[in-house]
Formats: sequence, C-alpha cells, structure tokens
Amino acid sequence: MLDPGHIQGNIRYMQETPFCLRVGHLPPYNMSDSNITNFTNPSTFILLGIPGLEVAHVWISIPFCTMYIIAVLGNFTILFIVKREPSLHGPMYYFLCMLAVTDLVLPTSILPKTLSIFWFNSREIDFSACLTQMYFIHCFTGMATGIFVAMALDRYVAICDPLRHSTILTNPMVAKIGLAMVLRSSIFVLPYPFLARQWPYCRTNIIPHTYCEHIAVVKLACADIRVSNYYGLFLLFSGMGLDMLFITVSYIQILRAVFSLPTKDSQLKTFETCISHLCAILTFYVPSLFSFLTHRFGHNVPLHFHVLMANVYLLVPPMLNPIIYGVRTKQIRDRLLWLFTHKGT
Repeated sequence: MLDPGHIQGNIRYMQETPFCLRVGHLPPYNMSDSNITNFTNPSTFILLGIPGLEVAHVWISIPFCTMYIIAVLGNFTILFIVKREPSLHGPMYYFLCMLAVTDLVLPTSILPKTLSIFWFNSREIDFSACLTQMYFIHCFTGMATGIFVAMALDRYVAICDPLRHSTILTNPMVAKIGLAMVLRSSIFVLPYPFLARQWPYCRTNIIPHTYCEHIAVVKLACADIRVSNYYGLFLLFSGMGLDMLFITVSYIQILRAVFSLPTKDSQLKTFETCISHLCAILTFYVPSLFSFLTHRFGHNVPLHFHVLMANVYLLVPPMLNPIIYGVRTKQIRDRLLWLFTHKGT
C-alpha cells in the first residue's frame, strides 16, 4: 500500500530541488532512519503517472489512446501498401517501412502500461521490466534518427546524382544501411540498463512518470550517477546531434542542386519530393528537442508538464508520420484510394 504522504514528499522533492542537486549530488540520508527502506536492487518500481493531474488521468487517456490507434492503423497501412504495390519497392519506401516499424514499437513500449495506470491504477512495474522498457524506448528512438539520416541520403542521391541512384542504393545496400542503424542503436543504448541496474536505490522506488525514462529512473539512485549522466549526454550529441548534422549537410547540398535547375517549375517539383521527409523530421525533432531543453534547463517548469511532453514526444510523431506520407506521397495516396474504391466495387 502506497503512503500518500511519502508520495507527495517525493513529488515535492522532484519539483522543488534544483536539477544539479537531484542528479549526481543527492543530499545525505540517514540509513538508520526507520522511515527509509533499503531499495537496493528493488523488485518493483512505482509509476505515478502524471503527478498533479491524477484526477484527470481518465480524460488524458482519451487523446493518448486515440493517437495510439491512429499510429497503429496508419503505420500498418503503410507497411501493407508498400508490400502489395510493386512500384513502391524502392529505397525511399523501404526506409519508410523501417520508420513505420519504429513508429509501431515506440508507442507500444509505453502506452499499455500508461493506460493501465490511468484506467486501473496499476502502478507497479517489475524492475527488470522497467529496464527493458527503458532500453526499447531509447533504442528505437535512436533507430528513428538513423532512419531519417538514411532517408536524407536517399533524397540527396536522387536529386544530386539521379543517374546513379539505382546503382548506389541497391536493395543489398538498403539492407546494410538498415542493419547498421539497428546495430548502432542497439549497442550504444545497451549501457543504459546496465548502468541503471548497478546503482543502489535506497531512497525510494517511486518514479514520478508514466514510463521508465532513463533520467527519471537514475535520479532515484542514492549514488554518484555522473557516469550515467555523461553517457546520456554523449549519446545525445554523438547520436541525435551527428544525425542532425548529416541531415543538415545533405539538405544544403540538395538546395544547391535544386537552385541550379533552370526553371522555377522544375525547382519546385524537385524540392516537393523532400517535403514529406522534412515534415517527418520536424515532427520528430521539435518535440524531442523541446522536451530535452525544458528537462535540462526548465527548473521552474511544473513536473506534470515535463511528463506530458515526454509522452507527446513518443506519441505524436508515430501518429503523424503515416498521415504525412499518405497525404504527400502520390503513389501511396493513389494506392490507398484504389484499395478503398476496389473494395467498394
């Protein structure tokens, strides 16, 4: 049975204590205090959901569940159409299928547990399950950023060197790029759960979040966790940071090639092939960067806002990506319309 006073005390601690004191420099604690339980290698963690908005959990679950349903239906539709339509068997659409898979895994890794908290007040999560969830979230987020780089490469070759596009991005090459993205993310994220498992959790096992986000878990450790913090920053800048740099460089070259075309009509038609990719990038990076910046520097931002943004970051892009590509990509739109009209006849 959870002690409400203990929970509220933990929430106040997370809200009122500056970030630099909460991470890596925890205040001293008295192990002899009878009110403190030793949670070293705890068997379970307690997820609070969205602290401060508990009374609205059921209402918040409605848009969350709606976004998840749209994401699942949309991404399965993308996979189905690309599989059934031979004209879509090309590098761009293979990368789109890889993105659809990550967009299915990311919300699925968090939403079932989140909804069980909102609907059934089922807050406990096994320690190993918590670390597994943490791994899947960060692993597939890393894969998504890598896939955006691969899609930028496809657009770069298609526009800057169109005659060699089919010889450069062959099916084996696309498979190798996809495998490289999977291995890179899987290996780089692996230290997250291993580091989190080794810390002693002797203060509390209550996580003021809807899922086991890395920094939310390691903040509970009563040890110097600078290794986890530094590795998290290294992963952020060497992974997402470098990916953003590669995408930026690719689009600089693409814009140079576009503006070198003789007519404005040809320039517009060529650049329109990149619009879907750019929209998908914005829907992914803008919420993630906003969440990161408010988490690192928004010390006065309410805790429930941090948690809501962390959920939006994992739910909105998977919902919007199939809509963006369905609306903007003529081949997918035409095939989808044909399926509906064919089914009707």
